[in-house]
Amino acid sequence: MTDRLRRAGGFAAVSSLALAAPVLGSAAAIPFAAIALAAALAISDGPLFELFARPGDWEDRRLNGLAGFSLAAAALALLATVPTTPLPTGVFVSTVLILGFGNLGTELVRRYTDEPFFVVAGFVATGFLAGIGGHVLVDLQGSTPIEWPVITFLAIVGALIAALLRELLYEQDDPLVLLSVGLVGWLFAELVAAIPTAELLAALAVTVFLGGVSYGLGTASVSGMLTGVLLGVLTIVLGGFGWFAVLIAFFGIGGLSSKFRYGDKEARGVAEGNDGARGTGNVLANAAVALVAVLGFAVVDGTGPLAAGFLFAFCGSLATALGDTLSSEIGGLFDDPRLITTLEPVDPGTDGAVTWQGELAGLTGVVLTGLLSTAVLPLGLTWPAAAVVAGGGLLGITVDSLLGATLEGGRLGNQWVNFLATLTGGLASAGLAVWLL
Repeated sequence: MTDRLRRAGGFAAVSSLALAAPVLGSAAAIPFAAIALAAALAISDGPLFELFARPGDWEDRRLNGLAGFSLAAAALALLATVPTTPLPTGVFVSTVLILGFGNLGTELVRRYTDEPFFVVAGFVATGFLAGIGGHVLVDLQGSTPIEWPVITFLAIVGALIAALLRELLYEQDDPLVLLSVGLVGWLFAELVAAIPTAELLAALAVTVFLGGVSYGLGTASVSGMLTGVLLGVLTIVLGGFGWFAVLIAFFGIGGLSSKFRYGDKEARGVAEGNDGARGTGNVLANAAVALVAVLGFAVVDGTGPLAAGFLFAFCGSLATALGDTLSSEIGGLFDDPRLITTLEPVDPGTDGAVTWQGELAGLTGVVLTGLLSTAVLPLGLTWPAAAVVAGGGLLGITVDSLLGATLEGGRLGNQWVNFLATLTGGLASAGLAVWLL
């Protein structure tokens, strides 16, 4: 075995201590705290040091990685003792195992290939199976019946979030990943009571397949693919397939538009970087408002006026995202752009520049989203509801251009401009729905 693989195996063994949590109860933090102290203060050489030491640890003669991992696990174990609403023991055990065994899966795959897709797939698959195993073993030791769809959902969401954070951060940032996955798992454990098995399996199959296709076509990077799959699973489980249809329309049409005549756009200096592949920042800038709307809809249990507001906010934000993407990707292929604030001619690619062809493409995107939303979601009367969604989207893409002409490049980056535009489109659609419908 390679040194990396041996080290990953050692961390997986340490993570297995979480399985004693149902027996230890409030003392579950003690083994991890003891390992953290030993790693930080006592182990500076010898076989254990050689097993767990990462490259930076040799210089400090201290097992910083093991200490950080164990301290984070101890902190999660303490959260499981909170008097009012404790972190569920199953979530604690599953979280620690996801990271410990997910890293082992990564190193196993790296023995054969360094292709990013397969390396990430190794982490997600191994972490997912370990997460489910942790939940099952905890439930078997107690009197809680095994809710397979729920623990499957929690395990796949935990594995995807852990893999995504490891892509965005350094692989050594285990404490941050561990705490983040545990807290998100805690949230969803409280939010999700029951999930139909068929719906969950369909969600996993569809989102994983489309994520692989997006990566294969080059419309998403590895981190962008992980973010898209995560958003897709959450949207289907918390909203439904109608919500997912609107979301995937944005991802699919937007991704393909970024590849449309990419060479021409690159020659004009208006092409997206990374060969048009969307990363996590771009995905979240355009879909964060939609994700919040899905979560809000689930929190209010899909009933009442707030639920309708979240539904229209979801559609309006994605109408903005698709309209803005089409406007930029199509409009950038034409000459004579003008600044939206003064209508003065500017160079192609200038922030806040518009062309009539791009505006027409953007209008097509918001109208298409409005019509699709009314076809797959219970928005009410077709044409008024479609007009509300499209109206919010049109306002959103206009705000995007105005912010691009006035603040982008100085006070705001492109991703913040996209986020504020989708927020405007979502809020406008929700407000129009309350006022007119």
